[in-house]
Amino acid sequence: MRAVRYHEHGGPEQLAVEDVERPEPAADELLVRVSTAGVNPVDTYFREGSYPVPELPWIPGSDAVGEVVSVGSDVTDYETGQRVYATGLGRTTPGACAEYAAVSTDLAAPLPDGVGDAEAAALALVGTTAWQAFVHHGDITPGDEVLVHGANGGVGHVAVQLARAMGADVTATAKPPYHDEVERLGASTVLDYARGDLASALADACEPSLVLGTVVDRTIETDAEVLAPGGRIVAIGNTEPTVAFPMGPGKGKDIRLQAMSMFNTPNTSTVLSRLAGMVARGDIEPVVAREYALDDIEDAHRDVLAESVLGKLVVRP
Repeated sequence: MRAVRYHEHGGPEQLAVEDVERPEPAADELLVRVSTAGVNPVDTYFREGSYPVPELPWIPGSDAVGEVVSVGSDVTDYETGQRVYATGLGRTTPGACAEYAAVSTDLAAPLPDGVGDAEAAALALVGTTAWQAFVHHGDITPGDEVLVHGANGGVGHVAVQLARAMGADVTATAKPPYHDEVERLGASTVLDYARGDLASALADACEPSLVLGTVVDRTIETDAEVLAPGGRIVAIGNTEPTVAFPMGPGKGKDIRLQAMSMFNTPNTSTVLSRLAGMVARGDIEPVVAREYALDDIEDAHRDVLAESVLGKLVVRP
């Protein structure tokens, strides 16, 4: 099969499309013919060496979508020809940027009719991240006020819709060209995250009980200022290795800061099933910003960090 691999850690130029042996599924795995793979910032962190991988060379790619072509000896809930999607690859097992991927059933779910392959690739990792942030860590309930930072991004644009579908009122920050689209996806108020008076503008717009921090080291002081007493900040991303927690408002309001990783989700298969159902019902619309051929994977890895888009980038092996 053709697969993307890197033999050394480094920049996107380390990625190469090579002919490699097709994997065989382990007892609890599915062998999936990959039609679409998602591209996420975390894929670049593994490539750069910021996050460890078991060995080199290595196949990147967290999200796989496609058709089951064979199943492991212990698998009873899937059959050949079934459409599935999965996330959490490319960390301890080879990733999705290949014509075939071996996928643990714990990381996969069936795709219902009406959910396209590209949509699923644009949903898997970011949807699971938003679910884990809101449901597992954020204790979201109907009527909550929620603040989503970076709402035009991969996680952000799904998080807006997920919070809205769960009955929350959503305020969002995003780049100005995407404000109208973020409002269409469900935010009641959208503000430019670069404006100098962001804290006062947010305070006028909302008093959130839950904040999704996509770059938490840059926003935590503002978040602490506008949060309701007892509010929660769930941090999914940062640019610095440490975050300076503002003890004044933090202590005065009993604010909770929770760092998290999607890779720690304990029930990924169940979460993926529920998210796919929400897409099928029209509650969530994953947005595909751009599609790439496998041979253009270098561009995809550059663009996922350098480009500001609405939605997700995907690769078609």
